[in-house]
Amino acid sequence: MAPIPGSGLAKGLAVTLRTMTKKTVTAQYPDAQPELPPRSRGVIGLFEENCTVCMLCARECPDWCIYIDSHKETVPPAAPGGRERSRNVLDRFAIDFSLCMYCGICIEVCPFDALFWSPEFEYAETDIHELTHERDKLRDWMWTVPAPPALDPGAEEPKEIAAARKTAEKLATAQAQAQTQAQPTDPQGDPS
Repeated sequence: MAPIPGSGLAKGLAVTLRTMTKKTVTAQYPDAQPELPPRSRGVIGLFEENCTVCMLCARECPDWCIYIDSHKETVPPAAPGGRERSRNVLDRFAIDFSLCMYCGICIEVCPFDALFWSPEFEYAETDIHELTHERDKLRDWMWTVPAPPALDPGAEEPKEIAAARKTAEKLATAQAQAQTQAQPTDPQGDPS
């Protein structure tokens, strides 16, 4: 069956009339902050204390937008007669957000949980060269990182927590047994 001439125009006008009668949903962005999803990706926050300068994040970054500089320091021996050790000290940690594609590979490969997603998204600059943010700015964003979601009620308990609980229960029973053995008893078997 051939289409009726002008039916496309009528459908278009119907859509226009339906849209005109609905209330607009314009977000007044600067005045009203948007409601972001819980796991939205904004910028990357740096928890500097956990960074061991292993360079995995910089090596795995497909855009090469992470810049890390460090130097080695010798640490005195922990025990007398031990040997000195060397460790890396972070001098510079910067991310060029004009190059970053927000893939999250750097956060996934970090073995020491030093990088996190922050929901902050207002970091515009007037000059593209100012989009390279140093570790001070990345540390400030770290405090905007939301807490991880709670486990599902029916989820299996993490192995670390189960092992810690088991050890704590063993210590508690050992202490209870030590206390019962330390209490003096009279010849009739009643504690004094």
